[in-house]
Amino acid sequence: MPPIKTRYKVLIVGAGTAGISVAARLAKKLPRDSIAILDPASKHYYQPLWTLVGGGVGTREETEREQRDLIPAGVAWICDAAKALDPDANRVALESGGAITYDFLVVCPGIQLDWHKVVGLAGNVGKHGICSNYSYESVAHTWPMIQATKSGAALFTHPSTPIKCGGAPQKIMYLAESTFRKRGLRQDVDVQFICGMGSSFAVPRYQHALDAVMKRRNITPTYLHDLVEIRPEQQVAVFARVDDPSQRFEKSFSMIHVTPPMSAPDFIEKSPLANEGGWCDVDKGTMQSPKYPNVFALGDASSLPTSKTGAAIRKQAPACAENVLSVINGKQPTAIYDGYTSCPLVTDYGKLILAEFDYDKNLQETFPFDQSKERWSMYMLKKHVLPKLYWHGMLKGRA
Repeated sequence: MPPIKTRYKVLIVGAGTAGISVAARLAKKLPRDSIAILDPASKHYYQPLWTLVGGGVGTREETEREQRDLIPAGVAWICDAAKALDPDANRVALESGGAITYDFLVVCPGIQLDWHKVVGLAGNVGKHGICSNYSYESVAHTWPMIQATKSGAALFTHPSTPIKCGGAPQKIMYLAESTFRKRGLRQDVDVQFICGMGSSFAVPRYQHALDAVMKRRNITPTYLHDLVEIRPEQQVAVFARVDDPSQRFEKSFSMIHVTPPMSAPDFIEKSPLANEGGWCDVDKGTMQSPKYPNVFALGDASSLPTSKTGAAIRKQAPACAENVLSVINGKQPTAIYDGYTSCPLVTDYGKLILAEFDYDKNLQETFPFDQSKERWSMYMLKKHVLPKLYWHGMLKGRA
């Protein structure tokens, strides 16, 4: 791996799916030692499989790789965190002190999990029936808690904030419900989906399919309510109406799977690159900053108005890399990302609805059949094919 310098032609903030995918593509076109990735994480995770891990299928260790093994050849890895972005000076301040300067910046640090925004949640995941698939540490608790639930209410929450993998809160719910049913406990467990959004899914075709699954399996949905507090030892959850937080209700639970509120990392929200919502503001087609032509952003921390999924990054990364190269060469960016995203919606063990659509909610389905129907073949795609595509295709700049 190249030695660390204080200035680079291209600095990439974030070594997740987006950062490594873009770096792999740029490394094929730019001189060695001209690109650096800034990220403090020593491990890299294939997070889409955490749904199955939480459902008792596979182990979390299977989703983990050493970060150093994934950094593209010729790209430097600065194992540190960004403290502040100063695009006027082409400078990124580091948490450890000092700074890195750049000619071109690609911002893709991922999304921030705001556990602290739910009163009583931080420090209690993994206890008192509280679980979450949304971190490597917490996903280990989900399956044991599903197994331990014999009666009472099983609650599954979805906040009103943008989140990564918008279908994940439902996926684990369907697997848990299936487990209760197979064990003869379903009549004793009240399964509820409590969501801050206005419906089960943003695209009508898939919304109708998911609503039908919930109705058929006697799952009770409640919309436009956020989880705002947990009283862990009493096993009570407090929900507030999104448009009028003074309207609240409490619900006792035997288990609760929590999807925490999420936001862009603080160093982006406080920077000149942020829009009013705190996301890194970029053109939704070219992914170029409207204020700083040498800055691009993609992935979960960007302002791109689409679902925050790895599949979206699979389409964003090639266009972003092409546009960075165009600007480096003194040209205007011409590659356009159309908002494509995909959400493989696991609805049971061996069943999956594959949602694919663009910015305008137009379907962009890959296969010549109705993907809104639950299929075993699509479940196999998620479980066996997509992980290989990720490790050996996307992260190598090949897919």
